[in-house]
Amino acid sequence: MNVRDDEKTPAETHGGAEKNKPPGDKKWRFNSPLAQVTLMGFVCFCCPGMFNALSGMGGGGQVDPTAANNANTAVYTAFTVFGVLGGAFYNVLGPRLTLAAGCSTYVLYAGSFLYYNHHHHQAFAIVAGALLGCGAGLLWAGEGAVMTSYPPPHRKGTYIALFWSIFNLGGVIGGLIPFILNYNRSSAASVNDSTYIAFMCFMFAGVLLSFGILPANSVIRNDGSKCSAVKYSRPSTEAAAVLRLFLDRKMLLIVPAAWASNFFYSYQFNNVNGLLFNLRTRGFNNVFYWGAQMVGSIAIGYVMDFSFKSRRARGFAGISLVAVVGTAIWGGGLANQHGYSLNNLPEKKLDFKDSGVEFAGPFVLYMSYGLLDAMYQSMVYWLIGALADDSQTLSRYSGFYKGVQSAGAAVAWQVDTRKVPLMSQLIVNWSLTSVSYPLLVLLVYLYVKDQDNSDDHDDSGNKV
Repeated sequence: MNVRDDEKTPAETHGGAEKNKPPGDKKWRFNSPLAQVTLMGFVCFCCPGMFNALSGMGGGGQVDPTAANNANTAVYTAFTVFGVLGGAFYNVLGPRLTLAAGCSTYVLYAGSFLYYNHHHHQAFAIVAGALLGCGAGLLWAGEGAVMTSYPPPHRKGTYIALFWSIFNLGGVIGGLIPFILNYNRSSAASVNDSTYIAFMCFMFAGVLLSFGILPANSVIRNDGSKCSAVKYSRPSTEAAAVLRLFLDRKMLLIVPAAWASNFFYSYQFNNVNGLLFNLRTRGFNNVFYWGAQMVGSIAIGYVMDFSFKSRRARGFAGISLVAVVGTAIWGGGLANQHGYSLNNLPEKKLDFKDSGVEFAGPFVLYMSYGLLDAMYQSMVYWLIGALADDSQTLSRYSGFYKGVQSAGAAVAWQVDTRKVPLMSQLIVNWSLTSVSYPLLVLLVYLYVKDQDNSDDHDDSGNKV
């Protein structure tokens, strides 16, 4: 990123790298990385957090998951394209317009299921899903730039954990909404209108909050340094930069992890939570699924920031920990999957109050899936953040990650629609995550440096 000579400080003009004057002892500043990452967390709390709670109901809260599966396929197909392009939009439009445009599509998506509750026509849900895929690509590219470039380089894991905890609190609250509003409907097949309306209200609040996100050059760290000196790019420049990502060896090493990181959602939401539990219990389970994500993100954030002095050693430690935990949890899933199949479903769905001991094992497994999801994705985001420091580069990296992730999810939702055997789905999910670990180790070995990337230069030779 270029900085004009008339924008430089005297020290920078004479070749120094002097930082801006520290902002003082004021503990809470709106233009601090802490405030901005926290606000970004609440934007995602309201929009993708509530979307996750809706998806986690299994079938979007409907008795037949076909409409939700097709809508989610549309979501992630469009997300595949706009996830990759999202970083380019962010670098041209800036954070506020990018995020607000993205957030608005979540409201429409929730509204489409309110419509479906009455008319049972898939078309609106599928179109709304495609629009959401476009908007989600913009939102997550902006989120990735904020979360990976705003924090101090040595505390990125901590800030990622903070963001992930607030974001997944949305899933917790979102799980409580259908649980409370459908508590006395233990035999109901689909959620009531009030559930979808509540989701829409939260999502609209996210649109309003997104206007509070500041551009990177307005955010000042506690030591007085700015996150990065932003000069918004041109569409042609961004198009060329996006194309180069597909030849970037760092990104190619992340592809299997990105593909795997949302692939398991259709299996977990529809074929564990959706098939084993009744409606109100699915909402109850989601409270703990997303709550476990908060715990997982904090735990892996601590390992990635504080376990060793060497950043490379912390990267190796984090990947190893996630690999061990993931192997144990997917092993538990394998044992659970032996108990049922699409041709041999449980005669009665489990209820958190009435099923007793039978409820405990599948409940703990489903909660553990949430724990693993947060640890896995937080670990990958930390690795992306360790590859660069400037928001332009990281918005492109984050957009690429979300694009590939969404391509995997689009395939996964159609795999579930085609009624692929549940055991096959589990084995594929376990295999995909397992393949990614050695490639991430290689990524750390080749490209993650122990010194901060703030000493790197951009293509024009300026400090970034």
